Amino acid sequence: MKVAVAANPHKPLALDLARRAVGRLRDRSEVWLAAETQALLGLDRPSAPLEDLVVDAILAIGGDGTFLYALQRNPAPLLPINAGTVGFLAEVDGANTDAFDGAVDRLLNGRYFVESRMKLASQVGSANLPDATNEVVVHTSQVAKMRLFEIGVDGRPVGRIRADGIILATPTGSTSYSLSALGPILDPGVEGIVVTALAPFQASQRAVVLDPLRTVSIRLVTPEKDGVVVIDGQNESRLAAGGTVVTYRSPRRAEFLRFGSRFLRRLQGKHILPWGEEVDGGPQDDADLPSPA
Repeated sequence: MKVAVAANPHKPLALDLARRAVGRLRDRSEVWLAAETQALLGLDRPSAPLEDLVVDAILAIGGDGTFLYALQRNPAPLLPINAGTVGFLAEVDGANTDAFDGAVDRLLNGRYFVESRMKLASQVGSANLPDATNEVVVHTSQVAKMRLFEIGVDGRPVGRIRADGIILATPTGSTSYSLSALGPILDPGVEGIVVTALAPFQASQRAVVLDPLRTVSIRLVTPEKDGVVVIDGQNESRLAAGGTVVTYRSPRRAEFLRFGSRFLRRLQGKHILPWGEEVDGGPQDDADLPSPA
């Protein structure tokens, strides 16, 4: 098995875990390092820029930003290991060394499954933007300034709204920025495009979930007022006045290595579920994979 390790360079715990991962992997697999990680660790291991790594799996160590960064640059299945503060997408708590070591062993023993999630592709004019695992956000380029946005579906305008911005979220992103704007929570297995207004002028506006095969366009109507398109909170592009962002389900997927189905448990642990009362034992259909006999 060929495995790459990529760690957030700004988190000491992430770098410590990367070094620990290499120690556990090197005798049982071919280990590569992302170039930036290799430069900081100084280990004698082959390395390449993250986007050039051709591997069977990537151990991404950091927070959700680290995971989204890796997913934008490499299509390999990702084992997300939390060394940050939230780590909602993480499969492994890096602060728990036993869990970390066990996860590496399970990876090498093939005791995992691949969870495939929808991404969004976008274009501004003829320019392709990076795929979004979480969301595409179109918003004003000035603080506290509303704009008039026109929303289109499958090439036809369906309405306009005055707001600070529009969020187009995947099911994965439905528990991120869209949720903070009162958008709905989607199970990752239920594909759809969530359209949520950001601070709309009419507070009664509701989010809408569209069929994933729809093409959604957002046009900046306000004359002589430009905007910004942000992908997963990381990639930013200017949107000229009158410009349009066209977004649709990407043919590429975000793939996570999982040891169990913990979606509801993660929501419960982060106090995101709208049901406040906890249930002893947690959801029965949200358990770990059984251990092999």
